[in-house]
Amino acid sequence: MKTEAFVTPADAAGPVLRDFGGGAFGVYVHVPFCATRCGYCDFNTYTAGELGTSASPQSWLAALRGELATAAAEFAGLPSPTPEVSTIFVGGGTPSLLGGDGLADVLDAVRANFTLADGAEVTTESNPESTSPEFFERIRAAGYTRVSLGMQSAAKHVLRVLDRTHTPGRAVAAAREARAAGFEHVNLDLIYGTPGETDADLDASLDAVLAAGVDHVSAYSLIVEDGTALARKVRRGELPAPDDDVLAARYESIDRRLLDAGLHWYEVSNWAANDDARCRHNLGYWDGGDWLGAGPGAHSHVGGVRWWNVKHPARYADRVALGGLPAAGWEALTADERYTEHLMLTVRLRTGLPLDTLATSAHPALDRIVADGLAHLADDHLILTDRGRLLADGIVRDLLT
Repeated sequence: MKTEAFVTPADAAGPVLRDFGGGAFGVYVHVPFCATRCGYCDFNTYTAGELGTSASPQSWLAALRGELATAAAEFAGLPSPTPEVSTIFVGGGTPSLLGGDGLADVLDAVRANFTLADGAEVTTESNPESTSPEFFERIRAAGYTRVSLGMQSAAKHVLRVLDRTHTPGRAVAAAREARAAGFEHVNLDLIYGTPGETDADLDASLDAVLAAGVDHVSAYSLIVEDGTALARKVRRGELPAPDDDVLAARYESIDRRLLDAGLHWYEVSNWAANDDARCRHNLGYWDGGDWLGAGPGAHSHVGGVRWWNVKHPARYADRVALGGLPAAGWEALTADERYTEHLMLTVRLRTGLPLDTLATSAHPALDRIVADGLAHLADDHLILTDRGRLLADGIVRDLLT
């Protein structure tokens, strides 16, 4: 692994790119701004008070345009032509704080430097409180095809523990507004296992999700990340840590309710109404595709070379101005590392892990996993059972041992 201090262009020995990997190519844009900081979040985000005058959406957008232009020039020097962009995902942070015009500018910046494939999927994350019917109409007209809304829970006291600012009913209203604006594909995010959440709270959240009529749901167990406000409260004994047995029971409830409503899992934490509703951008990650991550702290992967940008928006803008990719460090993955990542990601998919990509040394573990009812074999793939999905991380460890 190589990590650089990056002071001047001459010192900024950025990632040494090989070539594209031949799979899907996506662009991820990181918007680092949030109105408030959620207590559980450890993402690379900043409030206006934390940034002061050091950075703004305007300076960030100018730097983003510069990074995209630099990346396009770097890719043009590779042996194979730059693939068309099949997916774009604008995440954060809170992209909807940019407003409809700001998100249109982001998409224009990508289009100015890369060719979008016909039918490209273009997603933005949004906080329900910073959206409106006019917002959805503007971004739909700009070319966005998919919206992902952070709902987390329909219970007010659960949202309070998470330090979420939206009112319980706003996420459902926003999902309906997005659909009314012409968005066929709308996702709602749930977090389950928050201290104080009851079975009834989860049921109410699922009732709300299903009432919204969305075609995609993501549900994640609460993880207490070091350095967050939530972690400090758990450490001081103000809140209990999430209970693994409760998390497993909640996951099973979510899966059962969504399945009954016609949404099927296609990745351990994601359910979709049909194949078209699946998030193609995330599938690009899970299937080992290439992507450019633009913005402060964003990660990229092209042909087995991975790099990550400097985190602070002001330093990110300074690095872009110096020239070269604004990377803080990079690594060229070894064959063993690429195999490990392939296994970790692919085993979580409903399509399963191709047996011909599994190392011979993993076959004894494979036999035990199948015998224990954690997976089954179909069409030369290892596919997790319902019980296996609850133990996916352990299954990966066994296959790698």
